[in-house]
Amino acid sequence: MTRSTRRILGGGSLAALVAGALLATPAQAAPEPLAPVQDFLADQLAGLAAATPTTVLVHGTDIAAARDAVAATGMRTVTEFERIGVVVAAGTAGQVEAVRSQPGVTYLEGNTPIAFTQETSNTATHGAEAVATLTGPDGSPLDGSGVSVAVVDSGIDPTHPYLRDPDGGSAVVANLKSLCLVEADTGPDCVVPVSGLVDTDTTSGGGHGMHVSGIVAGRPTTLSDGGQLQGAAPGASIVSVSTGAVLLIVGADSALNWVLENHEAPCGAGVSAAECPPIKVTNNSYGPAGGGEFDPRSATVKLQRALAAEGVVTVWAAGNDGGDGSESLTNPPGQDPTGGILSVASYSDQDTGTRDGVVSEYSSRGAAADPSTWPDLSAPGEAITSSCRPTMPICSTGLDPRNGPGLLDVGTFNTISGTSMAAPHVAGIVAQLFEAYPTATPAEIEAALKGTAYRYADGAAYQRTGGYTTSFDKGTGLVDVVAAAQALRGEAAATSSKKPKRGR
Repeated sequence: MTRSTRRILGGGSLAALVAGALLATPAQAAPEPLAPVQDFLADQLAGLAAATPTTVLVHGTDIAAARDAVAATGMRTVTEFERIGVVVAAGTAGQVEAVRSQPGVTYLEGNTPIAFTQETSNTATHGAEAVATLTGPDGSPLDGSGVSVAVVDSGIDPTHPYLRDPDGGSAVVANLKSLCLVEADTGPDCVVPVSGLVDTDTTSGGGHGMHVSGIVAGRPTTLSDGGQLQGAAPGASIVSVSTGAVLLIVGADSALNWVLENHEAPCGAGVSAAECPPIKVTNNSYGPAGGGEFDPRSATVKLQRALAAEGVVTVWAAGNDGGDGSESLTNPPGQDPTGGILSVASYSDQDTGTRDGVVSEYSSRGAAADPSTWPDLSAPGEAITSSCRPTMPICSTGLDPRNGPGLLDVGTFNTISGTSMAAPHVAGIVAQLFEAYPTATPAEIEAALKGTAYRYADGAAYQRTGGYTTSFDKGTGLVDVVAAAQALRGEAAATSSKKPKRGR
């Protein structure tokens, strides 16, 4: 039993419980067991004034049970995650205590704060080689074409030159914003589309989502100084879901819930897949500071497992809390053992373009004694140049502003480090692999990536565990696009050879 399931908000003394048991008769119905409460929420409620509401995720055996419980206690519905049976509601500490005993309530979760995990290297990953030498099913370069990547982050500027197609269009096929905690816009459909020309990356953490999106799918671009850049999957499409200015888990979970409900047709049923490809991978470069315990009851985990079951890979930044292996500091949802959920550590090539660099000092380590907390693999995350507007706070932290191709593109690129930059490398690579093998499962994608990662020597020793040779600081090693694609090709060939041949 995990620590988060043991917290009790209220209850009588042992003597009172024993007396109650002695007085009970066989005809009396047993009281409903109290639903467990997440540690963060329990601590929050302990200091909450009686009349002050807080936001709670009410988990039910199904959505009807969660709705009934919220209604019965007078809580106000904020939004719903219907597919996983969760209602997000606002209520006082008394109402939260009351909802615990409602029929069908299985767990109560708080609206935990999150932060973007911030603190070119397509050569080290063989990404540039993959685009130049490998092809998709139609014979075109293996660049992620025909696949959308959902970037759950601070937002995006669809007009940025790094996302501009040669025909003048944008890599951004859908631009959305989560308004799930804005009082005027609550309800089940609080993730709303905005114009394809609107810059949603203007929050207090502005610039992070733009930088991440460029790493995923930046188009081949020549800067004014002659430098040449491209994203991991320069042909992939971007579906941006901005979480808004308030960095809380409900906003991010609402984004994942939208992806779960819309991944097959992210631009709507009337828009063709050629114009707006299905989402096959989400990038999540955010998480709680200091890591934490994996919580399989959380809405985040329920959502990413539902996505995996429907063929969508989830990629997480491992975190920027460093560590020495004495405890786990990795991002909790990235520890999920479900196939197709990946945690990415940061690799640094130390500006050499080689594959024998180091694991970044800031990259979060798992607990050496607990392989379930270790990152899955590494990708370049240190000193990564990508799209940034110089006026945005996070972009201004970079120390190498560079001008884009146009006369007005002054300071529109910058160099930033963090596992936030490592994760989108992998998200773009996943898009390339799905382009090559559209019927691959998330678990097969994970197996190909981890089974072919390059074992660079820096850091903790590799150990054989869970079917892979891996380590608590860098996972199975540095991601290798070409090797992973070849592994999937071998898997596909083996599967095809086992199919029964039809007689003439």
